[in-house]
Amino acid sequence: MDTVMEVITGRRSIRRYTSEDVPPQVLEDIFAAVRWAPSWANTQCWEIVVVSDQQIKEQLQGVLSPKNPACLAMINAPLVLAVCGKNKVSGFYKGEAVTRHGDWKLYDLGLATQNILLAAASHGLGTVVVGAFDHEKAAGILALPEDVEVVTLVPLGYPDHAPGPPGRKALAEFVHRNQYGSLHE
Repeated sequence: MDTVMEVITGRRSIRRYTSEDVPPQVLEDIFAAVRWAPSWANTQCWEIVVVSDQQIKEQLQGVLSPKNPACLAMINAPLVLAVCGKNKVSGFYKGEAVTRHGDWKLYDLGLATQNILLAAASHGLGTVVVGAFDHEKAAGILALPEDVEVVTLVPLGYPDHAPGPPGRKALAEFVHRNQYGSLHE
């Protein structure tokens, strides 16, 4: 894929993977993409735990609801990236939250996760963002310190299928001009 828009529009949520390993240099490129993600005041609150151990992946699968469509992805992907963040760093000044939204960690980790997804897609890898799970149990499995929280799990590997694009809203359904309600035409 050549352009940013091609990577953005070509990326899909992948839940089935081949057993092919992710080359170390490709993984380093993905981590470099995280490193360059924007963050509040350049706090870079992210921490990434790379899980390749099959037993730990199975334990992580156990913190998902059995109805979660990503259950098999958790154990079949060669890697699972646990995207974690340091608490009370992003969005804080002198220990106090400076916006009404408090900890800005989720926003920063969303940006970092998007970079993971796009960098992976640019290398022909598949990903899916897993957010519905027992975060406390996952933190225990990953041996996270108390000041670090797991926010999302991202299975990562080469896709064994190529799903089509999902439907998308037209711009006129969500782009407003000057004030809410004046839709883009």
